[in-house]
Amino acid sequence: MPIYNYDAMDSQGKEVSDEIQALSSEEAISKIRNLGFFPTKIKEKGGRRRGKAEKSGTSSPKIRRGTGGKVKQKVLVQFTRQLSTLQDAGLPILRSLRILQEQQKPGTLKNVLGGVSDDVESGATLSEAMAKYPKAFNTLYTNMVAAGEAGGVLDLILNRLAEFMEKAQKLKGKVKGAMVYPICVILIAFAIVMGIMVFVVPKFEAIFADLGSTLPAVTRSLMVVSSWIAKDYGWAWLLFSPVALIATLRFIRMSETGRYILDTINLKIPVVGQILSKTSIARFGRTLGTLISAGVPILEALNITRETAGNEVFRRALGGVHDSIRKGETFAEPLRKAKVCDSIVVNMIDVGEETGDLDKMLTKVADNYDEEVDVLVGSLVSLMEPIMVIVLGVICGFIVVALFMPMVQLLGDLGG
Repeated sequence: MPIYNYDAMDSQGKEVSDEIQALSSEEAISKIRNLGFFPTKIKEKGGRRRGKAEKSGTSSPKIRRGTGGKVKQKVLVQFTRQLSTLQDAGLPILRSLRILQEQQKPGTLKNVLGGVSDDVESGATLSEAMAKYPKAFNTLYTNMVAAGEAGGVLDLILNRLAEFMEKAQKLKGKVKGAMVYPICVILIAFAIVMGIMVFVVPKFEAIFADLGSTLPAVTRSLMVVSSWIAKDYGWAWLLFSPVALIATLRFIRMSETGRYILDTINLKIPVVGQILSKTSIARFGRTLGTLISAGVPILEALNITRETAGNEVFRRALGGVHDSIRKGETFAEPLRKAKVCDSIVVNMIDVGEETGDLDKMLTKVADNYDEEVDVLVGSLVSLMEPIMVIVLGVICGFIVVALFMPMVQLLGDLGG
């Protein structure tokens, strides 16, 4: 049975170094946890060190340039599943990469796979070769592959990674798909209102000028707005103000403080804030659960999850969890103090820590919150439909009343 050397931390935060027998690194990590330790580094005796063991004397992989942009998520998922199948069939990794490279259409992934294959042929591991292409294979991907290589279960890890990416993409697609309908309605309504203001209202203004009567205040207000839109380039201000707003928000998000402020505000928006919060919980739960189940040490898994959280509020909360575990404390307590998760999430994580099934609990949390996000997205769409109808009704009603009030006033004067 293989022997693994490991570094870990006990409940008081003291470092412990020892060795343990296990069939795989995943089993070794599980045994270490059962001893009451938190593993930080692990390597097979005579093998590569995993976790944060690559220190002095080892430089980070050089990033290869000129390989194009990012690989589409759908294409990457398909490649991951195919590589998992070939590994399960027992093909050598280099031959698997060459086969998949040949069947790819000309593009970014084909070029990347060519470079990865060359590096593997030169003696690099698959994870080291992939780490040179961060635009194609992110930190989460390469660490999962490294864990699969260390544990000798690369086919299983690749399959799990493909499932993770599919679920993440499905959740992202549902949120985006839910916003298509309201955005289309808003754009069409904006175009119709601009057409009325630019072409219809000025004609009524000319008619009212010929009548020479005093116009009601609501009609004068409409004429001022119409003149601003049609003659003073108000349409350009209305058209480009969303672009300016988006550019400003992106500029603010360039700083860590700006991201934290914006994410805090977003989480407090009714319904939308709940969707963002539950999406972030599902994302970090699935990411961390997948990494831990793959055998990645808990501290390194937290670092990866923190960098891929996508929300500065949750990123800071996970940073607190990382520091807590590093000191030998629990996972759940700093998460409870951060108040970014519901109490049921914290309690499930707490139970997972006690039973040694933290990865399974995190996956269950992610599954539950994925379902809740689906319900909330449906509720948001249902809520937006009547709101848009009311807003459009108010705008159209204002225009109609403003245009016809002078006529009603004129008819009243003639009748008198």
